[in-house]
Amino acid sequence: AMIEIKSRSEVESMRRASGVVAEILVELVEMVRPGLTTAALDAAAEARIARLGAKPAFKNYRVGDSIFPAVLCTSVNEEIVHGIPSGRTLAEGDIIGLDFGVIYEGYYADSAVTVPVGRIDPRSERLIATTRRCLDAAIEQLRPGRRIGDVGAVVQAIAEAEGYGVVRDFVGHGIGRALHEDPQVPNFGIAGRGRSLKPGMVLAVEPMINEGTPAVRVLSDGWTAVTADGKRSAHFEHTVAITEDGPWVLTSAN
Repeated sequence: AMIEIKSRSEVESMRRASGVVAEILVELVEMVRPGLTTAALDAAAEARIARLGAKPAFKNYRVGDSIFPAVLCTSVNEEIVHGIPSGRTLAEGDIIGLDFGVIYEGYYADSAVTVPVGRIDPRSERLIATTRRCLDAAIEQLRPGRRIGDVGAVVQAIAEAEGYGVVRDFVGHGIGRALHEDPQVPNFGIAGRGRSLKPGMVLAVEPMINEGTPAVRVLSDGWTAVTADGKRSAHFEHTVAITEDGPWVLTSAN
């Protein structure tokens, strides 16, 4: 399928949309603490979106017969992605993935971060740090002339060297006037393979790394993906534009 090449002005619009996402995510991360419900995080995100004149990207997003009910995905511990905010109370030692997107000026932006709830054990710290490192390494590959396989290969190498499982059921994606555009950006692959990266592509890169096996189960709510072995998972994501000068991380907080 066709990959959308964005003009400079389109990328600037996407940078503004991404700035809204980054600003709200920083505030949500600051709220995370033991005793808070995931619904409270969602409500804060929804209020903030309205105040900033944006629209939620995820609320009422439809896949088949399932409609996502919230503006924020909150994935705790063994939940990998697409966790639905609820009355669940966060506990000391939990980890939570916050995945968030908006529509602004007609463009989508999407970002995710995994953070500790209070003090966490060293195993969880290592999982989070490694997944963050996977994202940074993936972003480094987003340069003209590199290939999609180069992105997945570095993520896979870093994660598997730590003994972790790389999720295959969910992948990164192109982004623009739609939340999910071509190409798909897997977190595994073979260097030198796949589509060639070009200036003007905008990609949402999002490693999801499991402490144990890569295997995934989706709960009966139709959304929440959990590790099949019940071990923890971490998720980081940025929306990144490919430029002649290398990657421009649109959803970075600064």
